[in-house]
Amino acid sequence: MLIKLHHQMRLGSWLSWRGNAVALTEFDRNLLQRCLAEEPDAWKDFVDRFVGLFIHVINHTAHSRSVQVRNDDIDDLCAEIFVALLADNYGALRRFKGNCSLMTYLTVIARRIVVREISRRKMAEALGHVAAHQSSLDQANATANWEVQRIEDREQVQRMLDGLPPRDADIVREYHLQGHTYREISSNLGVPENSIGPTLTRARERMKAGHRD
Repeated sequence: MLIKLHHQMRLGSWLSWRGNAVALTEFDRNLLQRCLAEEPDAWKDFVDRFVGLFIHVINHTAHSRSVQVRNDDIDDLCAEIFVALLADNYGALRRFKGNCSLMTYLTVIARRIVVREISRRKMAEALGHVAAHQSSLDQANATANWEVQRIEDREQVQRMLDGLPPRDADIVREYHLQGHTYREISSNLGVPENSIGPTLTRARERMKAGHRD
């Protein structure tokens, strides 16, 4: 998982930056230029360098709001941050003026996204739009209806697939129709594991929006 793989490897090195994070370093300047030029492996290097920072921001922000986050939640929130940085052709990175450290700039962006997402999820839970995890007893009681639900889900998945980009459609099929885990989908399709949750969420929201229309 993203958490186990990067939290131990990258967070220690990020913490060592904190005392010196006052100005844009030459290393980060070059890394930023490589990303904006879309050079090979630049984005991978960017993710490896800053994922520890984002994990720390997520944990600190959640703790300050007395919110518990699981590893899956941290994966999803990290993905949201990276998606935001990629949006509009690296728009957020292109707006960076270099008058502070890149770490400081990214911390502000990450914290804003995490605060927004935590607030959105808490509101959804309060309104009853987020289903609670079923207990093992609930799952046992629901076994008799599993096949019916499976058929209904297939119909919903088919509506969800309409108009999706090919990669997103493959992810939806593997998760909803084939029952694969995020890790299996990542391995089968060669996509980042932390991008799968947001992709599925966007597909569900798109289906709901189409159904309302």
